[in-house]
Amino acid sequence: MSAEERQRAIVAAARRSGAVDVAELADSLCVAKETVRRDLRLLEDHGLVRRTHGGAYPVESAGFETTLAFRTTMHVPEKRRIATAAAGLLGDAETVFLDEGFTPQLIAEALPVERPLTVVTTSLATAGVLAERDNCTVLLAGGRVRGGTLATVDHWAVSMLSGFVIDLAYIGANGISRDLGLTTPDPSVSEVKAQAIRVSRRRVLVGMHTKFAAVSFCRFAEVADFEAIVTTTGLPLAEAHRYSLLGPQIIRV
Repeated sequence: MSAEERQRAIVAAARRSGAVDVAELADSLCVAKETVRRDLRLLEDHGLVRRTHGGAYPVESAGFETTLAFRTTMHVPEKRRIATAAAGLLGDAETVFLDEGFTPQLIAEALPVERPLTVVTTSLATAGVLAERDNCTVLLAGGRVRGGTLATVDHWAVSMLSGFVIDLAYIGANGISRDLGLTTPDPSVSEVKAQAIRVSRRRVLVGMHTKFAAVSFCRFAEVADFEAIVTTTGLPLAEAHRYSLLGPQIIRV
């Protein structure tokens, strides 16, 4: 197996399972651990994976994006903590935008049931979570449904959002960078997120610490556009402080 074939196999394994381990890769590929580490460094330089202690995980890009079904199996306790903390930032908002993705779906579950809310979302799954609540009016943005994420996109969704003034938007991202802002792999998703941000008075960004310093294909916002970023304690305090200097409160849970 050539180095290029080995590296393709590593990327494929990372995308299939969500993460790879150096020792396991060395065994399965019949090479030394240092060879795998060199491969991972090269793949990270090319923006295909992010290295961790003892392994790596895939970076979402224009050519690869995880499905909603896959996201519901990864880091669920951490995402629930993020969702609970994010819901605690609701304040006096009466109208809320919930982005596509699993963490916004968990925010929907964490929103208070005793007070009236109007929720606008592009997520079929999130709309389903809230539809049976007596005190919740759910507006599902129309458009083309993306099969992997069960979310609506394209000009129909953008046009519908343009007619609203929303109190608070909960937004997710595939990549969070101090220099390059918030990114996502698909241009149609990027347009919807950007429109939701434009029509919202307040914005909260939610995401795992693994999203930080990752960069995807389409930029839709700047870090400074958000009043708060809710993430996990895996984001080092020093790095959280650097992000806070751009404006938002950084909440690590």
